[in-house]
Amino acid sequence: MKDILQELEDRRRVARQGGGERRVAAQHAKGKLSARERIELLLDEGSFEEFDMFVAHRSSDFGMEKDRPPGDGVVTGWGTVNGRLIYVFSQDFTVFGGSLSETHAQKICKIMDMALQNGAPVIGMNDSGGARIQEGVNSLAGYAEVFQRNIMASGVVPQISLIMGPCAGGAVYSPAMTDFIFMVKDSSYMFVTGPDVVKTVTNEVVTAEELGGASTHTKKSSVADGAYENDVEALAETRRLIDFLPLSNRERAPVRPFFDNPLRVEPSLDTLIPDNPHQPYDMKELILKLADEGDFFEIQAAFAGNIVIGFIRIEGQSVGVVANQPMVLAGCLDIDSSRKAARFVRFCDAFEIPILTLVDVPGFLPGTSQEYGGVIKHGAKLLFAYGEATVPKVTVITRKAYGGAYDVMASKHLRGDFNYAWPTAEIAVMGAKGATEIIYRGKTAEEIAERATEYEARFATPFVAAERGFIDEVIMPQSTRRRISRAFASLRGKKLSNPWKKHDNIPL
Repeated sequence: MKDILQELEDRRRVARQGGGERRVAAQHAKGKLSARERIELLLDEGSFEEFDMFVAHRSSDFGMEKDRPPGDGVVTGWGTVNGRLIYVFSQDFTVFGGSLSETHAQKICKIMDMALQNGAPVIGMNDSGGARIQEGVNSLAGYAEVFQRNIMASGVVPQISLIMGPCAGGAVYSPAMTDFIFMVKDSSYMFVTGPDVVKTVTNEVVTAEELGGASTHTKKSSVADGAYENDVEALAETRRLIDFLPLSNRERAPVRPFFDNPLRVEPSLDTLIPDNPHQPYDMKELILKLADEGDFFEIQAAFAGNIVIGFIRIEGQSVGVVANQPMVLAGCLDIDSSRKAARFVRFCDAFEIPILTLVDVPGFLPGTSQEYGGVIKHGAKLLFAYGEATVPKVTVITRKAYGGAYDVMASKHLRGDFNYAWPTAEIAVMGAKGATEIIYRGKTAEEIAERATEYEARFATPFVAAERGFIDEVIMPQSTRRRISRAFASLRGKKLSNPWKKHDNIPL
């Protein structure tokens, strides 16, 4: 019996070593943690239960049968984050460069199947050289098996991808289908074709960092939702995000203890809106003052800054926030901001997270580049996302809400539950100057200026919309937290369903 127990311990020790001390040291020298160290930091201490520690590849081509390390380049299993069940896989770059083989894929698929069956999030830590070339089509089949599970799990359990090293070729499509992607600065990259192929085909000379680094994907492509300085920070922030999310679409997000009065009054909000209608202000100041303890987890902070998205808590309950940002492009909606917000709204709706919308939008960004880029279709994505959402929706218009952008931003007409406006709100088809220039075309500049003042006084207020019932109440800015807290509390029993359909056909 002792011999068998000793053999078990010896096998475990070999498996835990991955590619050996030398390769682990090389990983550390690059500022990267090992696959097992990442799991230990992500999960609660002592909670990790490993699956398939002894699985080895079955390839016999190119002399592969002589090297069959246990685990086959990926560590899989389950554990807890703040006591809540999470499934994880962590690719081990020290074993065959973390390359994906048939058995490597089977290990990932097994825990994804369990996550779907048991209703718990999946977190994948990607650090891989790509498909294992020695296995050919078997490796490609393995990728497709993982992709299919990403698709089946979408909207059922939250999926989070951490890019903590290379992720290239077909491998990028699995993270691309997950809900959130976080990258590590200077040590991770994603691209479909690498710099060498790009140079051969297009003659462009580009580095891996420029082509697919964290900066590229958080600022330019919007593929990634956040970039962090190192593995430790990325894992800590992932733990923080998980606390805002439900385990599955069958459960509600967790309610956390809160120490912030839901009826708190914020007198400073009464002076947040500048007297000059063309002067910007920081919408994040409003978000922080509405959130429990000023805690805001922002998503895609570096991309499309004219709209702000992320999670806060109101009375300990998760709420998704979508807010126009007057500091960037005057808060106009454009292609990038519409896509960014639409995907976030759909995520919140899939997982029953209520949505708070803060509106200060002068319209859609004009210009040939926007029209040629399809702003009509992209703007329709946000419109569609809000219109199909059945979760509680509370909207506060702080200043401008002009034209079609008023409709798009969770208006009453898109089944908004509570639609509030501050006294400073201007709800109209367009700004007073533009409107009067059209209505009084041919008049002198003095007459138009005079009419613009009249138009502003009569139409650029929240009261016309309030008279029609499109605004439920014009509220004092200082009381906004109390109003939205009570609104969301009253909506906890909301039941709303859309007509039966196989699925919708959102304008992609």
